[in-house]
Amino acid sequence: MSRDPTDSHQFPVQLIDPMPLLYYWHPKNYRLDLNMGAGFHLNQSNPLLHSIELGDSLWAFTRNKSGRYVLAAELVVKAKTQNPPNFRYGQYRIWGNLKESRYFLADDDAPSIDQVVRLLSVKANAKQLGQSFQGHAAVRKITDVDHQMLLAAASGLSLEPRARILPEERLEAAVLLGDEDAVRQLLIEEPSGVAEARAAYLFSQAPSRNRQLVKELQKIYEGKCQLCGWNPMDEYGHWLCHGHHIHWLSRGGEDDLKNLLLVCPNHHGAIHACDAQLDYKDFTFNFGVRIEKVELNLHI
Repeated sequence: MSRDPTDSHQFPVQLIDPMPLLYYWHPKNYRLDLNMGAGFHLNQSNPLLHSIELGDSLWAFTRNKSGRYVLAAELVVKAKTQNPPNFRYGQYRIWGNLKESRYFLADDDAPSIDQVVRLLSVKANAKQLGQSFQGHAAVRKITDVDHQMLLAAASGLSLEPRARILPEERLEAAVLLGDEDAVRQLLIEEPSGVAEARAAYLFSQAPSRNRQLVKELQKIYEGKCQLCGWNPMDEYGHWLCHGHHIHWLSRGGEDDLKNLLLVCPNHHGAIHACDAQLDYKDFTFNFGVRIEKVELNLHI
């Protein structure tokens, strides 16, 4: 009897094998990233970073201040993008799902992960564990069995309270207006403390935000949205598009012209609602349900 190739019940569904990764997060970079706003993203010059499938886990470990190797994070990958040319931390970047990813408390009380990592399928024979994860070797493929071992090791670990994303649109508005009180209120409303370094940075940004940058963008693009080309001047006689920080302020982004795009209110809202990140490889935003290209680009 012939089989109908459209009948999914007659053929086993081919599933993609999980491709989890293990990443050694240099302590200096880990602490800097956490202090300046945990970005739920990691960078590497090794293209292996982009071998991970969306939905799989990247496990990161680091060395805490007491010298112990501990689990730092499980990033459940939401997106893979490329960085601008000559980006100091490497060409490849992965983004963790904000709801499913976890940062672990890597303080002096955190249990050592040293022996667990040495039991995994990766080669880690150096006397000091971190020495086995230098350069390109900082990111390694691991098996699903390794992933299960790390899940067990992470069971019961305390979460890092500073690893949260502040409401970006409220933060941008407060910083744009130079409203230190609004920034302070936003920090107060958070369920637990923001790192002192991050809070100091935000307070310094509020009064010093360069308001001329968005005006400069408006002039460069004649008020048009760089994504869809909408020109509010034609319809309403006003510049209504917003300046969007490509690397969000709430994730440690800089207030710099090369970190800004001019986008219409609809696209600005969609970027934040969908946690869409710019891929410098082809200048596109992946909104999950669709991919849109930056059509106008005269300044990056």
